[in-house]
Amino acid sequence: MSETLPPIGTLTDRVQLRRRESVAEPEGGHARIFVPMGNAWARVRSLSGRQGNNADGRTVAISHAVVLRFRPDLGPGDRIIYRGRNLDVVSAADLNGRRAYLSCSCSETQVTG
Repeated sequence: MSETLPPIGTLTDRVQLRRRESVAEPEGGHARIFVPMGNAWARVRSLSGRQGNNADGRTVAISHAVVLRFRPDLGPGDRIIYRGRNLDVVSAADLNGRRAYLSCSCSETQVTG
């Protein structure tokens, strides 16, 4: 990634980390749940937004960049909760190859009407 290493003092956003898991339903099939993994300090930045349609409603898709201390247990499909907003992790990569920081690309979808 081309992002430079952030000074540790810039990780000022408190986030919750959740792992996606599938559980069997009694009626058959599977349900997707998000299990809490803990809290972390991060730097969250909004990158872009676009409008679209989903079923009968209008939606807004917003992309975010999230940088936090490196951890191997967070990856695509997991979720970061930031100020009550659900940021779905699209990709997660070691920022500089030294396992110091994890850079995540996240997507947030909101139904607007």
